[in-house]
Amino acid sequence: MGKSKTYSYDYEDYENGKSASTLIEDILADPEFGELEELIVGGWGGEYDEDCQPIIDGIAGAPDKFRHITKLFIGDMDFEVCEVSWIMQGNYSGLWKAMPQLKELTIKGSTDLTLGTIEHDNLESLTIICGGLGKDVIEEITKAKLPKLKKLLLYIGVEEYGFDGDEGTVRELLAKSDFPGLTYLGITDSEIQDELTAVVLESKYMHQINTLDLSNGTLTDKGGQLLLERLPEFPNIEKLDLHHHYLSDEMMGKLEELAIAVDLSEQEEADEWDGKLWYNAMLTE
Repeated sequence: MGKSKTYSYDYEDYENGKSASTLIEDILADPEFGELEELIVGGWGGEYDEDCQPIIDGIAGAPDKFRHITKLFIGDMDFEVCEVSWIMQGNYSGLWKAMPQLKELTIKGSTDLTLGTIEHDNLESLTIICGGLGKDVIEEITKAKLPKLKKLLLYIGVEEYGFDGDEGTVRELLAKSDFPGLTYLGITDSEIQDELTAVVLESKYMHQINTLDLSNGTLTDKGGQLLLERLPEFPNIEKLDLHHHYLSDEMMGKLEELAIAVDLSEQEEADEWDGKLWYNAMLTE
């Protein structure tokens, strides 16, 4: 496994003049940088106030200096540094041609996120972690040309923090996209996880993937019943990830009897308020 390293600033660094504009300089000045396979960018000090565009542009503007990087993660920070909904992202349009060797891209945060025209011959994994994914970004992924993509993991999130689509948006993504090598499909972290489960189970990718990830959302017995009824139709499925869910004990027991590996950890209980039950996705704000 290749070497990985995280570069980040804290608030004190930011107060002392460090920012997204200086981080690339510090990365390139690191004697260990040339040995890395994976570059992880954490906070850039003012991530809630300043976007990461200088970081993206710094990489795209010096492609030869980043030619050894095959895995890139921009925005790797927890809520103690910055809430995910506050992370100011950027425009990745210039990255696709600048990094033809890239195999894995992970992005955290969706505020001001743009992927542009996605064309890449070698990318194998695309993950977007956020509290709400805009339909414009989903449409960019729908049109993407990623012939070697094996893993697609999207945190759909909630309306309050950026998801402005519906189940039809995800249905169109799965119907119109063309990822012939996809083996891992994750449509996760949704407040309409039951509805999206139905959409996913009707998609063409169910016949080719071996891992189905519907975790971190508001999955209830309604979605669980759909999985019980439909999954036996797809002997190619080897793993089902449902962690962080609202399934009953009885439904969990039935799902555990499926002849596949099932992750049913993090059973949640709905909150009751004013006579109504409330279900929450794992990552929102």
